[in-house]
Amino acid sequence: AQGRPRPGRQGRPGLRRRRAGGHRRFPRRHGVVVPVLQVQRRQGHQLLPRGGRAPPLPVGERLTAYFSPYLHVTISEYGHERFRRSDFFLAVEAYLSHACARRARKLRADLGKDARTLQVTVDDHQEVTDSFRGDVKLWWYPSKKSSRTSVISIYLGQDESRFYSLVFHRRHRDLVLDEYLPHVLAEGRAVTVRNRQRRLFTNNASTSWNPYRRGKGVWSHVPFEHPARFDTLAMDPGQKDAVVDDLMAFRDSKDYYAKVGKPWKRGYLLHGPPGTGKSTMIAAMANFLDYDVYDLELTAVKNNTELRKLYIETTGKSIIVIEDIDCSVDLTGKRKEASGDRKDDGGEGSDDKPKLPTDADRDDSGSKVTLSGLLNFIDGLWSACGGERIIIFTTNHKEKLDPALIRRGRMDVHIEMSYCRFEAFRVLAKNYLGVEQHELFGEIGRLLEEADMSPADVAENLMPMSRTKKRDPDACLAGLVEALNRVLKEEAEAKAAKEEEEETKAKAQAATNGGKDEGKDETTSPEADKANGDIKYIL
Repeated sequence: AQGRPRPGRQGRPGLRRRRAGGHRRFPRRHGVVVPVLQVQRRQGHQLLPRGGRAPPLPVGERLTAYFSPYLHVTISEYGHERFRRSDFFLAVEAYLSHACARRARKLRADLGKDARTLQVTVDDHQEVTDSFRGDVKLWWYPSKKSSRTSVISIYLGQDESRFYSLVFHRRHRDLVLDEYLPHVLAEGRAVTVRNRQRRLFTNNASTSWNPYRRGKGVWSHVPFEHPARFDTLAMDPGQKDAVVDDLMAFRDSKDYYAKVGKPWKRGYLLHGPPGTGKSTMIAAMANFLDYDVYDLELTAVKNNTELRKLYIETTGKSIIVIEDIDCSVDLTGKRKEASGDRKDDGGEGSDDKPKLPTDADRDDSGSKVTLSGLLNFIDGLWSACGGERIIIFTTNHKEKLDPALIRRGRMDVHIEMSYCRFEAFRVLAKNYLGVEQHELFGEIGRLLEEADMSPADVAENLMPMSRTKKRDPDACLAGLVEALNRVLKEEAEAKAAKEEEEETKAKAQAATNGGKDEGKDETTSPEADKANGDIKYIL
């Protein structure tokens, strides 16, 4: 009785089908449309990859996107390198923090990595406007979205991705893509350079290189906080101005170097006695140009390949320094000679200084940097990798270096750091004592022209470290006069001792030559020997 259809409803088969199937089907006249749509959807899923099967947008959003006059550009935090933040994203972040952050209502403050100042950026989901060329208006939207996958990342912050959306009218499409976005990239990089903490790098031993561990790369670094400046550098003012002018010309000559077909780099050779300010000059250059410093220790480099690897891992806007290059390796300029002319190991003239062999001297182990490898490091094909780099060599003995190493084109500028003279002394007196004129300046100037004292020694005598000299320029300058007189006395004694030694050698040489002459006078002639019956053959 329950299965019997109710009266009056036998002619409605659609209802029976709805009760049996749980839903109402389309009428028969639409029965062909749904199977066709299902087949097309199934075929589309087969053609699309699994990652590309995005859910279809609602009809309203599709209509809005079709008829809207505005275009969207998305800059993601992570690009093709999964575990490295996009350079463009970081540039956009720096640009917005500098140019547009003041117009935002919600900000985010942070002390970023390697930053020396507090960085204020636009917070997520905040609209900020920007203008370009006066009449072009653009909108930026910082946003973030969480990952929908159930994968747990071992990297902090990888479970959510941040991005910037740029919105602009489509009539400005070419202007935004060709001019505005490159402008944002350039300005963002410039802001990053100005805000970054400059660093001092040193090369690690190759046995500890591990690119997957932080701090185990080819270089390790600490913040560079040297306070040296050109206005406090004890140096001849004319020579100092020439160096500053050369640095400024190099910094602004990117297009010129590209025009003449040369890599954008420059070499400086700083030579002079110890204590004359070579390292201080390097620090002043770095502070003036706002560059990082790479202190390369050649004795830790095994071969030319490692040297090349170290070079390509340096960044632009940097100074690569090899200090005391005449002491770290043998660069005396002696080329390979015949094997019979070489001195044996451990014989006379050998020392403990590691040698820099030529290519012919290398053994199969390949554990030495060659002179050819160092020359290619400075001026070879690999030197063109990157730009805006300065290479500096320092040495106490310029004459010991190979001429090919310090020729123009490799070491473009040779700067002699000499002993302290009166003009350099005036800079030190102003820095250390705050004195520009004093009654002892005349005597000190005369003594400095006669005595060879390094700027480091002069500065040590001007530093008011003791209680008696503290903030007393008279006592400090009087102490400097005494020190200069001692130096003159020591130089006079050393000169007298040298002259006496040379005189002794000359007398000994004269005595030796006199004995030979007397022997010649006593020698009889062959004719006399024949007369005596004795014949001597003088060969």
